[in-house]
Amino acid sequence: MKLLPLTPDGQTPVRVLTIAGTDSGGGAGIQADSRTMALCGVHACVAVAAVTVQNSVGVSGFHEIPPETVAAQVRCVVDDIGVGAAKTGMLASTAIIEAVAAVCTEVGIGRDLPVPLVVDPVCASMHGDPLLHAEALDAVRNTLIPIATVVTPNLDEIRLITGIEVEDDATARRAAEALHALGAQWSIVKGGHLRTSASSTDLLFDGDTFLEFSSPRIDTGNDHGGGDTLAAAIASALAHGWSVPDAVAFGKEWVTKCLEASYDLGAGHGPVSPLWRLRRS
Repeated sequence: MKLLPLTPDGQTPVRVLTIAGTDSGGGAGIQADSRTMALCGVHACVAVAAVTVQNSVGVSGFHEIPPETVAAQVRCVVDDIGVGAAKTGMLASTAIIEAVAAVCTEVGIGRDLPVPLVVDPVCASMHGDPLLHAEALDAVRNTLIPIATVVTPNLDEIRLITGIEVEDDATARRAAEALHALGAQWSIVKGGHLRTSASSTDLLFDGDTFLEFSSPRIDTGNDHGGGDTLAAAIASALAHGWSVPDAVAFGKEWVTKCLEASYDLGAGHGPVSPLWRLRRS
């Protein structure tokens, strides 16, 4: 696969901002974003939206950061450091979603703005534990997705956001169209959890054309943080100036390698791992 370039020592790398929640177990959230960004040669900036209490078994609670503090983190990073792309993850509440959407628009982050935005509309953990207040789904639909350059939900999130149960190619295409209709410039329907074949196919849609990205299905239960890792890889490629289709193709290959390198951790699901790049010359 074609890897993103590593910046020579002493030179400033491209920067990507992640606006998301923490994972105290280190497998997902801001921790997964930062690992992928570092190994994609990117300097990761962070706006913490929530602090979770979780491990490999599940999420037992979370604490929301005040919306004005989340927005202030975004503003101060962009004003001083500047970023080439941004992504969102767990935003927890309507108030935080609205604050993030407003500040991103203010500083030029989002669809049709200078800085592309990847929206990972996190609603629940892989264990089914809620990471978003139920009443905030309308804010995801009406406030967050409309500013997305790319939106990257998993199948459970697609069902919650659009009401569509993805079961095959036809329903995947309907879901991609529904996500695009909510305002996203590009929508992705991921096939990793649609276990109907030996391959995993992601569908990308821009309102006119469907593009498919397939990889062998990796048989592992250690897939914690896979969605965060995919979105972070796409954002990293966009920050390097890649087109959306090329960035998505890269993200698909990246997360497949991370699944191959995943490892056991704790009593539950271990994380996908970008550490494989450390062994690449």
